[in-house]
Amino acid sequence: MLSLETLDLLLAITEGELIEEMIVAMLAAPQLSVFFKKFPAIRRALDRDLPRWKLQLKERIHEAMVPPALAQEFYRYQQCQLENNGQFYHNLNDTLDLLRQLVSPFYEQACKLVDAADLPNHPLDDSFQTLFLQRWRISLTLQATMLHHQLLEQEREQLMAELQERLALSGALEPVLAENDTAAGRLWDMSKGQLQRGDYQRLVEYGNFLQTQPELKQLAQQLGRSYEAKAVPQQDAVPEPFRVLVQVPATLPEEVNGVHQSDDILRLLPAELATLGVDELEFEFYRRLLEKRLLSYRLQGDAWQEKVVVRQVTHQQQDRQPRGPFIVCVDTSGSMGGFNEQCAKAFCLALLRIALADNRRCYIMLFANQIVHYELTAASGIEQAVRFLGQHFRGGTDLAACLSATAGKMAESGWFDADAVIISDFIAQRLPEEVIKKVRQQQQSHQQRFHAVAMSAYGKPGIMRIFDHIWRFDTGLKSRLMRRWRR
Repeated sequence: MLSLETLDLLLAITEGELIEEMIVAMLAAPQLSVFFKKFPAIRRALDRDLPRWKLQLKERIHEAMVPPALAQEFYRYQQCQLENNGQFYHNLNDTLDLLRQLVSPFYEQACKLVDAADLPNHPLDDSFQTLFLQRWRISLTLQATMLHHQLLEQEREQLMAELQERLALSGALEPVLAENDTAAGRLWDMSKGQLQRGDYQRLVEYGNFLQTQPELKQLAQQLGRSYEAKAVPQQDAVPEPFRVLVQVPATLPEEVNGVHQSDDILRLLPAELATLGVDELEFEFYRRLLEKRLLSYRLQGDAWQEKVVVRQVTHQQQDRQPRGPFIVCVDTSGSMGGFNEQCAKAFCLALLRIALADNRRCYIMLFANQIVHYELTAASGIEQAVRFLGQHFRGGTDLAACLSATAGKMAESGWFDADAVIISDFIAQRLPEEVIKKVRQQQQSHQQRFHAVAMSAYGKPGIMRIFDHIWRFDTGLKSRLMRRWRR
C-alpha cells in the first residue's frame, strides 16, 4: 500500500499550507467569532492549543493510505518515467487501457494528446513523451490535492464538533470557575474530556447554589487567600486579650469508659436491674441505690470551653509567602447529608475556583468507610469534578483514617507546601494519639497548616483542637434563618 506521505514526497506536495488554510477558515466562522468576542480569554487559550492541533492533523494525513486505483496509476507513471522513447511508444496502448480501467481523470486528456500528435504520420521523438508525462504529473498532483481536501474536510468536521463542545463547556463554566485569564486557560485545558451538557450542568447548578450562599463563598475566599506572616517585630510587646479553648472536668457523656458504682439508674448494668424482679433482693437493691453502690456504665468525654486570656503580643509585618495546593477532605457520613452536603460540595467548588485563578492544585479526598480520591485540577479535572458532585453522603465517619491519609499525601513530593482543609460536622469518635502525633509532626517540621471547616455547632472541641484554624459555618436551621435575615 502507498501512504499519502510517500505520495506527497514524490510529487513535492506541501500539506502544511493546506492545514493552515483549513484552520484559519474554521476559526473565521461567524458563530466562533461572536463567541471569541464574548470570551477573549478562551480565544487566547485556544491560540496556545493550535500548534498541537496542526501537528495532529499532519500526523493523521501522513498515516492515511492512498486509494488502490490512484496508487496503481502512480506506479504506472513511475514506470513510464524509467522507459526510453521506444519502450514508451510500444507500451502506450497498454498505458491508455490501464487509465481507462482505473477511470482516471487523465484518460480523456491522454487520448486527446495521442490524437493531436498523429503518431503514425510523424517520426518518434522525445517531445511527446515529455509532454505526456508532464500533463500526467499535473493530473496526479490534482488528484493527490483533492484527496488532501477530502481528508482535511473530514478532520475539519470532527475538529469543529470537538471545538464547539469544548467552547460550550468553557462558556458555561467560565462564570462559575474562571475569574481571570489564568483560570480561563486552565479551564480550557481541562475541557478535553467527552462530556455532555447534562454532565457539566451539575457544576453550573452548584455554582448557582454558591451564589445564594455569599457567606460560604466569602469563607472560601478568606481561607484560600490566607498566607503565612513572617515575624518582623515593629514595636515592643503589648498585652492583648485572646480567646482560647481550655479543658474542663470530664462531665460530658461522650463514650463508654468502663464500669463504676453510682446511683445512675439510666446506665445500670442488666445484672443490677435483674435484682428488682426477685422479692428477696428488692430491699437490697434500694439500699445500694441510696448508698450509690449500684454497678453502672461510666460515660466520659472531653469538655472544652472558651476562655479569655491576656498575652504579650509582638506585631508582625505581613510578608506574603507562596500559596500551595489544596488537599480538601470531605466528610461523607450520613450526618452530612442534605443541606450540609450541598454546602460542602459548593465550598469545594469555591476552592477549585481559587485554585484555578492562582495556578494551584486542588485534591479532593472523600472519607467515610473508605477514602475516594479526585484531583480537580488535572487534565481530566472537569470529569472528576462531575463524578465528585454526583457522590452521595451516606456512610460513616472515619476522621482518623482521613487525617492519616492526608498527612501521608502532604509528605509526598510536590505537596510539601499544601494546605489541608477538613470539611465535616466533627461529630465523631476521639482521635487516636498516633494520628494526633502525625498531624503535629507535619505542622511543626514542615510548617504545614490544617484547616477545619465546621458545619455544625455540635462538633467536638476535643477533636478540633489539633487544627491551626477553625472556620465555622453552622448549617443549623436557626443559623440559616439568621444569615438570610442579615441579607
